[in-house]
Amino acid sequence: MHPAVIRCVIGLCLCLVGDGVQAAPLEVIERLAREFFPAADQVTDFEGTPPAAAVFHEERLLGYVILTDEVAKIPAYSGEPISTLVGFDTAGRITGVEIVKHAEPILVVGISDQDLKRFVDQYLGKVVTDRIKIGGEERSGYVTVDGISGATITGMVLNATITRSVRQVAASRGIPLPADVGFRTAEVSSPGVTAAPQTEPSLEPIWIQVWQERTFRIAVLCVGLVLLTTILVFQDWITRYPSLLITVRRGFLIYTLFFIGWYSLAQLSVVNVMTFVTALMRDFNWDTFLIDPMLFILWSYVALTILLWGRGIYCGWLCPFGALQELLHDIATRLRVWQFPIPAVVHERLLALKYILLLSLFAISLHSMSDAVRYAEVEPFKTAINMHFQREWTFVLYAGVLVAISLFNGKFYCKYLCPLGAALTIPSHFRIFDWLRRRKECGRPCQTCAAECPSQAIRPTGEINANECHYCLDCQVTYWNAHRCPPLVEKRKRLEKTGRPLPVQFR
Repeated sequence: MHPAVIRCVIGLCLCLVGDGVQAAPLEVIERLAREFFPAADQVTDFEGTPPAAAVFHEERLLGYVILTDEVAKIPAYSGEPISTLVGFDTAGRITGVEIVKHAEPILVVGISDQDLKRFVDQYLGKVVTDRIKIGGEERSGYVTVDGISGATITGMVLNATITRSVRQVAASRGIPLPADVGFRTAEVSSPGVTAAPQTEPSLEPIWIQVWQERTFRIAVLCVGLVLLTTILVFQDWITRYPSLLITVRRGFLIYTLFFIGWYSLAQLSVVNVMTFVTALMRDFNWDTFLIDPMLFILWSYVALTILLWGRGIYCGWLCPFGALQELLHDIATRLRVWQFPIPAVVHERLLALKYILLLSLFAISLHSMSDAVRYAEVEPFKTAINMHFQREWTFVLYAGVLVAISLFNGKFYCKYLCPLGAALTIPSHFRIFDWLRRRKECGRPCQTCAAECPSQAIRPTGEINANECHYCLDCQVTYWNAHRCPPLVEKRKRLEKTGRPLPVQFR
């Protein structure tokens, strides 16, 4: 599909998005190197193992510049390392840092150039042997720098990439390193440098550090998922108590919005799907997906529940943006805000929009992941959840309009525009069980559940469209209610006339 067509579909917001950071040509790298070393009059080619470019002034070595993705290839969210140009002098002091290439979703669109510059400028003057940590409390033996708001883990990846790269190159070029920085002896040589026993790092995967630092969030998330699983397994029991179900469901949606979404920033995205598919087609690396424990655990749970219940478990219970829409829609209905139901014929055709968006984004990702990330801004998740509506006004307006529409038509975005929901539908066809109960009278002639279904997932013929069901369990409440389900109402009245008691399960 032509990019112009996709822009029309995605909207004005995407048309205003600029290009991501692209690979820097050699002349740009040389210019940056001279900025890192103002006295420089010569910059060599990248050479040696690991590769680095030496910087001279009148034959005197000033220091080195390196590209981190050529030294420490630590994958980030996109599955690709972030390429950063770093300069440090012969004393091991960092003289300059500049990001020259990346495909990170939060950095492509979301974090401003000023925010990135403020972050990397904190490394100026640091020594290659410094233990640098991102945020948190001060720790003895560590130097603390501020993280990137809304991109904490990306900041941790950048920190590990920069510190590990400069240490490896410093070790290989004879810059002395203390023995307590986690290095082991090795023979390293490079052109123009005398080979000598030096050190190179014994590296621990960055994801291990992230998991250790997020123990509390992981524990709270796991408790929530265990609770949700309990609700789903015992759904036949809990749906017989509508007031209890309403209380539990609203409480869980609040937990999803505030803890999973706004606090943990664990909003799943179609970008995650595209990254996974791209990794399968290229070099798959588990480190790419383990880098964020919250997303990894959520995706693992979603994969399991899709096989057992379908995609509705995530869309109806675990999506922070979906929870935001549903909670606001509940408030709107309590305030008797006018509702605008979409006719069934129009509804069925609008459902195709999210699949068109998914296919378009996937096609773009095959050509350029950076472009796909920019067009994936059709999802308002980054604006509404990850960045708490703290963005440029065009993005805030776009997300705000979608939230506002949900006041008049429940979860409008989820039903018609969400490419993530469309992606989750595909594996849902392989679900093993059908847990939602139906009666032979459903749809023929009874239309009670179809009329009440907030996601319009019940067809006039009575079948539940599992591709569109958000598993709110409203239809199951009606199924067990002898005062709302017409077949049960008729049965109850018939038994009352004969004086026989209604079966316990239908009381």
